[in-house]
Amino acid sequence: MSKTATNADSLLIESARLLDPASGLDATGFLGIRDGKIAYVGKTRPKDKYAKSIDAKGLWLMPGLVDLAARFREPGLTTKATIVTETRAAQAGGITAVVLPPDTSPVIDSPAVVDRIRGKALAAGGLDIHMLGALTKGLAGEALAEMSSLKQAGCIGVSNAAFGLRDSLMGRRALEYAQGLGLTVHVFPQNPALANGGCAHEGPVATRLGLLPIPEAAEVSAIRFWITLVEDTGASVHFGRLSTARGAALVEAAQKRGLPVTADVAAHQLFLIDTDVEGFNAMCHVIPPLRSADDRDALRAAVKRGVIGAICSDHQPHEADAKTNPFPLTEPGISGLETLLPLTLRLVHEKILTPLQAAERLSGTPAKIAGIAAGTLSVGQSADLVLINPNTRWTLQADALLSNGHNTPFAGSAFTGQVQKTLYRGRTVYNQ
Repeated sequence: MSKTATNADSLLIESARLLDPASGLDATGFLGIRDGKIAYVGKTRPKDKYAKSIDAKGLWLMPGLVDLAARFREPGLTTKATIVTETRAAQAGGITAVVLPPDTSPVIDSPAVVDRIRGKALAAGGLDIHMLGALTKGLAGEALAEMSSLKQAGCIGVSNAAFGLRDSLMGRRALEYAQGLGLTVHVFPQNPALANGGCAHEGPVATRLGLLPIPEAAEVSAIRFWITLVEDTGASVHFGRLSTARGAALVEAAQKRGLPVTADVAAHQLFLIDTDVEGFNAMCHVIPPLRSADDRDALRAAVKRGVIGAICSDHQPHEADAKTNPFPLTEPGISGLETLLPLTLRLVHEKILTPLQAAERLSGTPAKIAGIAAGTLSVGQSADLVLINPNTRWTLQADALLSNGHNTPFAGSAFTGQVQKTLYRGRTVYNQ
């Protein structure tokens, strides 16, 4: 890959529709790049000269996507994917920053593991990889991890991933500790006891197929528990991958009371519902499970209002064998890096989001939640950008995904809107 752009090879992107969630800018204009940073943003052509230019008439230009939940499988499960392979997939999806959950092997519960992953990320290049440190040692839920050391090592938050805690007191102490350090606790809201190892939404479909159900209460009770602790401690909590209408309503009520609570949703939850598992479709085996059509519609409405401020991929690549067993024995998860933007653009075409709101949910708000310098077209910021053709019509072929994981329920689906170019620190890392 080439080095970061210098003044000698500066770049001007001309006549693009600029979408900047930070300033609210939505207008045709020009964006100049020098030394890997944004040097000019405006509706008129800059007076300064640029060595190269791109005619982006008819294209949208927005900050590179910030994905709050993506598993790259390294370290520990390199038979499924690696940082190198998933970096390429992220770039193809217009993503310039990702947040990795701590459930790697070994778990991200020490600075040594953070440094190991960072080294591999730097070697791959072309993508900012951020990490959540473990909330408890080994994610076992028994003893708090050394959050201070993890923060010093560069972790942008802490999480216990999908694992439970020993008791309520552990949760209280975790929030107190995190609050003192200024760390956001990322919570996957699912009560393990109520989920009971289930694999499908509790309802007629699960009953008919004989699948062990996961009730809505598994999510709702977990959200209520953590909100109560937020009330007591004032700690910031981010709820990741909401799946229910009741869960979204609880988050909204907490936000209206001024509590420091945010939320995201996986893109596939805004389209797929529990009936999509009919025929034991293992590609639709996800956790949290696909819920009812009413839940999906409520999630969409919450995204539109900004209650759910971020859309993520919840990327979980798998090898083919992981999806070939009987449904309950298949591994949950979707390869979602390359469908995050297309699915969100579908919301735009369906008039659920405006283009600027899409930029906010994919870039601006996720960057704020992660606490990173991204998600804006502001002068002086790193030129991490994505150019989009909103009118390109194409069909997703699973074997064409750059991710090592081809496990997608959207194979054969038609999309309108596609990444044309991804720039990272001013240099092109993906070109359609």
